[in-house]
Amino acid sequence: MQTIDNRRALVTGCAGFLGSHLSERLLADGYEVVGIDCFTDYYAREIKESNVARLREEPRFTLLEMDLSSAPVEGLLEGIDEVYHLAAQAGVRGSFGDSFELYVRNNVQATQRLLEQAARTPVEAFVYASSSSVYGNAAVSPTPEDAPRQPISPYGMTKVATEDIADVYHRNHGVPTVGLRYFTAYGPRQRPDMAFNRFIRNALAGKPIAILGDGMQVRDFTYVEDVVDGTRAASARGRAGAVYNIGGGQPVTLMSAIEMLGQLLERRIVVEHRPAARGDVRNTGADSRLAGSELGVTPSVALVEGLAAEVEWMLDTGSRHVATSPISAPIAA
Repeated sequence: MQTIDNRRALVTGCAGFLGSHLSERLLADGYEVVGIDCFTDYYAREIKESNVARLREEPRFTLLEMDLSSAPVEGLLEGIDEVYHLAAQAGVRGSFGDSFELYVRNNVQATQRLLEQAARTPVEAFVYASSSSVYGNAAVSPTPEDAPRQPISPYGMTKVATEDIADVYHRNHGVPTVGLRYFTAYGPRQRPDMAFNRFIRNALAGKPIAILGDGMQVRDFTYVEDVVDGTRAASARGRAGAVYNIGGGQPVTLMSAIEMLGQLLERRIVVEHRPAARGDVRNTGADSRLAGSELGVTPSVALVEGLAAEVEWMLDTGSRHVATSPISAPIAA
């Protein structure tokens, strides 16, 4: 692999699921990486610490523990070539009610403050994470980027706001923003509140899996390495001001995915159906033709391969990844 030396990247949310994978890829490509994370209590800190354990051993990695929504950020981008803004308050259901304030602060305000720094200290690329949640219950699937944004959760609304504020800074200040609408990422280090992580743990423990709704919801699950590929390509080839879908290309029903897990684990999985939750969309499916033509990326990891990798990771980590979040897992990021 050809490496790029003497380049510096800033990765926010570096201790999270996607951020830790991206940081490792950048280091492997020869970058110096400055990682930022505020270690929110959305899930156990020890899980995030395990995510960055390998990164901490790298001399070209620097970890800054800070809250982008409130900490001083002046000069943060001095000497930075590329920004990858993945930090966010995750979770669809948790965004309802009084906790909405956290979503506004961590998803919108933090993004605006970082964009303000990019306007003052120009960078070559500013890639930020959006979500398939901006589409809500899309009328068309696979869903193209020009489909109406009609979120059905406060979380999805904050991602729409993130896209809009990025567009403001692109138009007014020329910040080279590129947005990525991720479709339900999964794989090793997946957050403990997310579906596959929770399903695998319950199945391994011989416990039933709780499904909200009938299980016929369709999701376009995207393996983490395909997400990283798309994110890196967005920095190198993304069109400033554009937004791209990053999807797995194999939409399946939730029950089909659970059946696949049962085959991988060689055991029968018991499913308990519970009432559908507010904020969960019925179907997601990425029309990824724009990412294919402009970024040059297509998903390469089949769902069964990605699930096998996540199962292997969970078997290796054992009981260290114990969820502290609600029992019913979200199925969309």
